[in-house]
Amino acid sequence: MKMTGRTWAAAIGLMLMTAACGEGDTDTAGTATPIKRQPLPPNEFIPMKIEAIIDELVAEINKGSTEPMQIAVLLKSLDGFFAPIATGANRAMGELGVSGRATGNVLGPFSTETELEELTKFQTQHIEQSVADGAEGIVITPVGEGNAAALDEAIAKGIPVVTLDADLVSSKRQIYVGVLNEYAGALAGNTLLKMLPEGPGTVLIHGWADPIWVDGVNRTQGAREVFEAAGYHVLVHQSIYHDQAMDVELMRGEIEDADPPVVGLIGMFIDSYRCVLAADAADAPDLPIVTFDFAPETAGFMRQGRIKATHVQRQYYEGYLGPYIVYGIKSIGLDAIKEILAPQLVEGSQFDLGVDVVPWEKVDAYNQFLDEVGAEQ
Repeated sequence: MKMTGRTWAAAIGLMLMTAACGEGDTDTAGTATPIKRQPLPPNEFIPMKIEAIIDELVAEINKGSTEPMQIAVLLKSLDGFFAPIATGANRAMGELGVSGRATGNVLGPFSTETELEELTKFQTQHIEQSVADGAEGIVITPVGEGNAAALDEAIAKGIPVVTLDADLVSSKRQIYVGVLNEYAGALAGNTLLKMLPEGPGTVLIHGWADPIWVDGVNRTQGAREVFEAAGYHVLVHQSIYHDQAMDVELMRGEIEDADPPVVGLIGMFIDSYRCVLAADAADAPDLPIVTFDFAPETAGFMRQGRIKATHVQRQYYEGYLGPYIVYGIKSIGLDAIKEILAPQLVEGSQFDLGVDVVPWEKVDAYNQFLDEVGAEQ
């Protein structure tokens, strides 16, 4: 995971600094105007339960304090998987800004192609700088546990923190918004389970076993438990994200050597489409394959019927909810926020967005939905 120093400097220098700037419109009494959400076109993939929660959240915020709040949205990247998060965050910040309630920036490098230690240091510096610049709330897609201390220092100063995409349970963050990985893995496992022939057989999981990434382990484990409970042998292949050729070659060997034979493959991350490449390399093109996320390669293989379904995280809604929740913590209080979020709140602080289950025959309809909300990856 390396970039040259020159490329990394360019990534830092090309920060996206957008969203609500200025005081917004006010009425004749000098108070903020009601927040007006930008409506989305009707679509079967819009999560109506989450939309209803957002509507209630906005309605309660409109009743509360109208003091403007400086919000820092710090993303791990502005590209690829994280681009829809940036879109959602910018939209929410814009709506809060127009109503006179928030100012702030959405910040992040244009790539995460760097050493983890350097990326952690980079993000920690931006947490500290945001606090020094007067941020009153922080929304963040954390790199990892290395950010926890800086966030806890901000929280100790009364600055609420909402994490997106990856939770920091070791920190004192108030709310996490994203998928609950073990549940999501189990959901994907059950999608593939319906396609498998009766056992015995081996299911190959293109997943994660290294405890350095807890979310990856949890998602993989959620799927694994589904197959083991159904009587299948499970083989977990450790994804080699930055070397596709080696990743595919190792999976090819695992498919060919498996005993009992592989009867299906499931990929847990954005590079899931490599399961198709591995099945082809092992001369087993008819194996059912289920994936995660919505990379262009995944969509392409779905159009061919090679990937039977994918499970897409709702990144747009992660980004959109973050600023509203952190503003709501200030304006109506954390307890009131938790009461509104309760239908999707797990263990008191984890807002489960769930995933979109997209069958192969609806790939173009789902792609149109992403285009309509501006959440293309």
